[in-house]
Amino acid sequence: MTTDTCATCGRASDAHDRHVRFTLPDPILDLPDWEQTPGFWMSHETPVESVMMQVEGYGAFIRALLPIHLEGGHKLTYGVWIGVHPAALQEAFAVWWGENPAYLDLRLDGILANRLEPWDLFAVPVIATVKNQDETPYCTESSDPLLSRVLTEEWPHETVLS
Repeated sequence: MTTDTCATCGRASDAHDRHVRFTLPDPILDLPDWEQTPGFWMSHETPVESVMMQVEGYGAFIRALLPIHLEGGHKLTYGVWIGVHPAALQEAFAVWWGENPAYLDLRLDGILANRLEPWDLFAVPVIATVKNQDETPYCTESSDPLLSRVLTEEWPHETVLS
């Protein structure tokens, strides 16, 4: 079997244009026996499938896509968790499923709830908006200067993929 390699960095092509999904928000990942934590709720049967989660005493979280643009037109997309106000979780829950046109107007103001390497970004402000009716919201902007750069600039393969 032949594997194509990237002309920019020499890595296998399948290391590019991929999706990496965080299983849990970092504050929940650190809990021992998180599944048995009182007040734990998630939108689907497993955290990998879930797009919403709430844990009493730890907060409300919504899944969002965070694209990293790589040199040469490649893109690495993280499925991250964003910590949001519980009222925002309720609003999102009300419009998320089905053909509800209000979903397209959904705007989530929150904080990044997963540590994003290699930038060591965590707990910084982020805004996620819906770009497509059939997709999870995308992280589109941040008042944090570094996260703003991560969202808008093109990054060398070595920086992100190593």
